[in-house]
Amino acid sequence: MSRRHRAREPQWGPSAPQASGPPPNDWLAPPPGPPPESPYRAQTGPPPKKRHRVFPWVFLAVQILFLIWVITGAASGSGTPAQCRGRTGDALELCEDASDVGTAIGVWLVIVLWAATDIILGFTYLVFRLARRRT
Repeated sequence: MSRRHRAREPQWGPSAPQASGPPPNDWLAPPPGPPPESPYRAQTGPPPKKRHRVFPWVFLAVQILFLIWVITGAASGSGTPAQCRGRTGDALELCEDASDVGTAIGVWLVIVLWAATDIILGFTYLVFRLARRRT
């Protein structure tokens, strides 16, 4: 076999540098501060205004008002109603039961109105937030 087709013999000892670039100690250090196209660069204008979050407070106020309404509505059914005074026996029991059923229906209607209001407020907030995000 000729010399060209033979495998290279391993060299024991220092070898010649493989790359022809400057050594690592001569590399330039990056400039101080963030890069110019970075989204983290310092703002030159006034700081952005803090967004006022009004909706959570309005939502909380509506929840408190409905809770107070349910509690006062349920408490109004306790005791003997004025229409049942002077009755005795089965008539008194029937009058009080009818009053309790009316109170339960009233509280149920307030709770249904409460849920409907929450759904409407939630969709309104969702639409407002999505519309604001796109601008």
